[in-house]
Amino acid sequence: MKNFFLRLISSLVIAPLFLYALHERGYLFYSILLLILIFSFYEIFKNVKQIKLCFFLYSLIIFFIFSLINVRGDNFHNFIFCLWILFIVWSSDISGYIVGKIFKGPKLSSYSPNKTISGFVGSIIFSQLSVLVLFKFINNFSINIKIIAIQFIICLVAIFGDIFFSYVKRINNLKDYSNIIPGHGGVLDRIDGMIFAMIFYNFFIFSHVI
Repeated sequence: MKNFFLRLISSLVIAPLFLYALHERGYLFYSILLLILIFSFYEIFKNVKQIKLCFFLYSLIIFFIFSLINVRGDNFHNFIFCLWILFIVWSSDISGYIVGKIFKGPKLSSYSPNKTISGFVGSIIFSQLSVLVLFKFINNFSINIKIIAIQFIICLVAIFGDIFFSYVKRINNLKDYSNIIPGHGGVLDRIDGMIFAMIFYNFFIFSHVI
């Protein structure tokens, strides 16, 4: 319970600050990205023993940073779609945690013991509500199969990202990547699902899927 309240308090501080920085796209935004890069590299260097895996993770973080910058773009429309991706990942993470705690059941993966199949289903269902962000802020927005498909894929990718980084922790005998964020652990513990989600969405942009 103590850890839950620490997570809640940290989230209530970090999330609004990041959203403000994302909206303004100024020095604060790029300063936060620089801190994410530095602390992520530090956590990888400190904890990951496999050299090839280290370089893969370094590359992944760099791709994530550039993807986030590109997805954010320079206008309000891009900001809303970036916000949409954030809400998909956050709602997936939160609903998966809550539903998994309530219904329990079989584990989804041995690498991520806190994830259950019931939580996975909860993540898929509740993350679909993120489309309301687009309804709210984009004029004449109409839902379509492409939007639903992308939203579904991003949710799956975020869950995979979470499991992948849990696997990295497992093979390196880690509980958390660090303790820099109270209740959450390290920076990588907080952005694990977001990394893959943002990279994939950026790929959709370059592929002119959206």
